[in-house]
Amino acid sequence: MSDIKVKVYNWQGEATGSEKLDAKFFGVKINPIVVQQVVIAQRANSRETLAHTKGRSEVRGGGRKPWKQKGTGRARHGSIRSPLWVGGGITFGPTADRNFTQKINKKTKAAALKMVMTDKVASEKLIVVESYDMADAKTKTLQSALKKLPINGKSVLLVTTTAKDNVNLAAKNLKKVETIYFGSINVVDLLKYQYLVVSKAMLAKIQEHYRK
Repeated sequence: MSDIKVKVYNWQGEATGSEKLDAKFFGVKINPIVVQQVVIAQRANSRETLAHTKGRSEVRGGGRKPWKQKGTGRARHGSIRSPLWVGGGITFGPTADRNFTQKINKKTKAAALKMVMTDKVASEKLIVVESYDMADAKTKTLQSALKKLPINGKSVLLVTTTAKDNVNLAAKNLKKVETIYFGSINVVDLLKYQYLVVSKAMLAKIQEHYRK
């Protein structure tokens, strides 16, 4: 398998060299069906069941029979909390008991991540910078630096290590720019943002962490 290399840039947008990538992580065969399965499962597993209606066992009241069984000329009823009554329980309504989670094999999840990473490299959307050393944590500084990189004003995902990194702090007020902890990289976020920006040190951490 041939070596896979990407350019390394500084914050002035100048190419200062190249970095060799692990072909087992950045050079795998892409199967769109596998990626789709992982995306569907991840979105389903993060879905919250907000809508909830109460059944007749959950609504308040209804402990007493509204009127006697016979002799009134009315229909027979046992509780005012019947779904037939206004204010009663809801039949077949959405409840918080619904479970949308989907099981996804760990190997399949890891394979999909490698496929998306491979696509980033193949489409030249993996941008490697020498380091994240910035003079300050100002949004203006990071914005100026990103404009010099070959990302063409598109959406960017910055991989960081801690929430207190200058890059992380500076990116908070930038549109189309998001940061993510290197141990939380996932298929959905990689697909959501067009460019992935990492430092050389971060790239080594990613390859080591997800090589399994």
